[in-house]
Amino acid sequence: MNAPLALLDFCTIYPGESVGDSLQRSVEFAQHAESLGYSRVWYAEHHNTTTIASSSPAVLISHVGARTSTIRLGSGGVMLPNHSPYVIAEQFGMLAELYPDRIDLGLGRAPGTDQQTLGRALRRDPRAAERFPEDVLELQAWLSDESPLPGVVATPGRGTNVPLYILGSSMFGASLAAKLGLPYSFASHFAPQHLVDATTYYRENYEPSERYPEPHIIAAVNVTAAPTAEDAERQTRIVHRNRVKAFMGQRGQVLDDAQLDTIVNSFQGQQIIDMLRYTARGTADDVAEYLTWFTEHSKADELMISLQNGSHEEVLAGMEILSRRWLG
Repeated sequence: MNAPLALLDFCTIYPGESVGDSLQRSVEFAQHAESLGYSRVWYAEHHNTTTIASSSPAVLISHVGARTSTIRLGSGGVMLPNHSPYVIAEQFGMLAELYPDRIDLGLGRAPGTDQQTLGRALRRDPRAAERFPEDVLELQAWLSDESPLPGVVATPGRGTNVPLYILGSSMFGASLAAKLGLPYSFASHFAPQHLVDATTYYRENYEPSERYPEPHIIAAVNVTAAPTAEDAERQTRIVHRNRVKAFMGQRGQVLDDAQLDTIVNSFQGQQIIDMLRYTARGTADDVAEYLTWFTEHSKADELMISLQNGSHEEVLAGMEILSRRWLG
């Protein structure tokens, strides 16, 4: 039996469009995924990024939840050190009450932004990440029937027991998820280096919890599915150029096409592209063959798909090609 498929939605703001356009496409994305049988859609917290609109996953989840019926929606993730665990419990407790048994809460400890935004705009304590394990436990308590502070409850939140997922791209997240007995999601769609070591450690050192007696791994993988292998290669070239352009743009470098070509073909450009090392591309059969291998390679119970296509229309088409072949 094939592993269940979930989806990441980066809420991309394409050139020439508004944030509102991006958010409307996210609704269309989730509705299409729901109709095709995908298990869930997750949104990541990013700040000071002009091409990504998902700075507030909870608000976006509420918007999409009102326009879908059954698909699970969640954060992939909320960067917990940016927030009070109590506030996140209230936000996701609200979502759980609005959309029962449809909400996931993936938690990361990275800032989701640059250092200036982190310190001056978000006003985050630079040591906040050191408290991540304690903050996860506090958040879990706020969402349970027991309050971590006498006389204080999270309303909504208390008793909702929103499922928590530890996100990571290193051994730290694997170790923490194993120790706490929580599901673990590895960001191998952009950080491939430690995938096997992390998932192996998590499985071998998992400490069963009452809610999760068995380990559960979600591994992220890129997919470029197209009607033909040639079209998939064409779209892959677009994706690679866009990835390098965005990466260099974060460093303040604006490139014309000739400069972009030079960097794409350079050692630096290839290093950036290697972040997408785990990519299934080609026809439906090509993609299915790769995902079968990747499921075993990553020891995954579920795959989180990052659709990498040349345009929004091609993303929806790729989503359908994959679902027909993998989900039946």
